Amino acid sequence: MRLGAHVSVAGGLYEAPRRGASIGAEVIQVFTRNQVQWRAAPVRAAEARRFRESLEASGVGLAVCHGSYLVNLASPDPEQRRRSRGAFLAEMRRCHALGIRYLIFHPGAHMGAGEEAGLRRIARGLDDALRRGEKLEVMPLLEVTAGQGSTLGHRFEHLAAILEQVREPERIGVCLDTCHLLAAGYDIASRAGYERTLAELDRCVGLERVRAFHLNDARRERGSRLDRHAPIGDGHVGLACFRRLVNDPRFAGIPAVLETPGGLPGWARELELLKRMRRRRR
Repeated sequence: MRLGAHVSVAGGLYEAPRRGASIGAEVIQVFTRNQVQWRAAPVRAAEARRFRESLEASGVGLAVCHGSYLVNLASPDPEQRRRSRGAFLAEMRRCHALGIRYLIFHPGAHMGAGEEAGLRRIARGLDDALRRGEKLEVMPLLEVTAGQGSTLGHRFEHLAAILEQVREPERIGVCLDTCHLLAAGYDIASRAGYERTLAELDRCVGLERVRAFHLNDARRERGSRLDRHAPIGDGHVGLACFRRLVNDPRFAGIPAVLETPGGLPGWARELELLKRMRRRRR
């Protein structure tokens, strides 16, 4: 795995690779815009060039993007859905300009309309974005969620339903979050549970669709449906799971980023821990 963290873009997008390099990251995740505002200016050519140059010079070499928290492609409200589709396409365009291949996003929440209707709306929203952005070299990644409230994506069957309904499923991938998986009820902490979880994922959507990981321990127990991240080794996921994961040959070369509390000093320590694990046998 290529190990890294979600780093700040304070001061400009071009600052993010430097921050990643300072903690030994091999990949970074960024917000390319303010994640809690609808409006965002397009990426200027000079801004994109400076980010690409900074990424190359830093030695990090790879960046992924986390999409806006405001976007809800599953919304039953027409105006919310229209704004979400517009913001999602704009994010794809920003990623393309910056040379970012993967756009990770939360599938959405059905807001009482029911899972079937919500999943159908997500598929139609993705169809809209992929059609209007057919020349963009960006792959949206459906992130597995913890399952709070009416959020969708906390079951592999949800991801399968979306992929079955979109017109171009080959243009969509999956991001696995270890905290979310445990919170959703998947037993990834034990060796047997880890293998069962991956076998179920392979059956539902295919392991080849997994293009990124979020490496987070979980403050709450399995099945809590609560998205509460903890530092690596300080939660219910446990060190044994992360040791298995970073050494799993099925995920060799895949970007895996920390979203744990603690900031740069904490991420530096956690990355060093994960790298030491990566050098050992399972």
